[in-house]
Amino acid sequence: MWRPHTFADTYAESLCKMCFIPPLHLNPKKLLLSKWTAVAPQNKEKHFLVVTLVMPDAVYGPIEHVELEAVHSRQRCVLPWRDLTDASRWLQGWK
Repeated sequence: MWRPHTFADTYAESLCKMCFIPPLHLNPKKLLLSKWTAVAPQNKEKHFLVVTLVMPDAVYGPIEHVELEAVHSRQRCVLPWRDLTDASRWLQGWK
């Protein structure tokens, strides 16, 4: 059923556009020593620092993983660098 476009529809569309968060574009070569905040901290580990870029076996291959170190506990974990672009898990910087 067709209905005319109302002010409420336009307002709702503009709110959706304002809430849209563009995807995070990262250059893996510039990730070293970057700071990250976990959206859902575990074991009081909220703030992390990229301490190592894990290179593949090929000499000139692309970076595949990064090693993060928790600032609070100094524990380290390795994860694919593209996981850092997931805004539901990671925020860039320390928040």
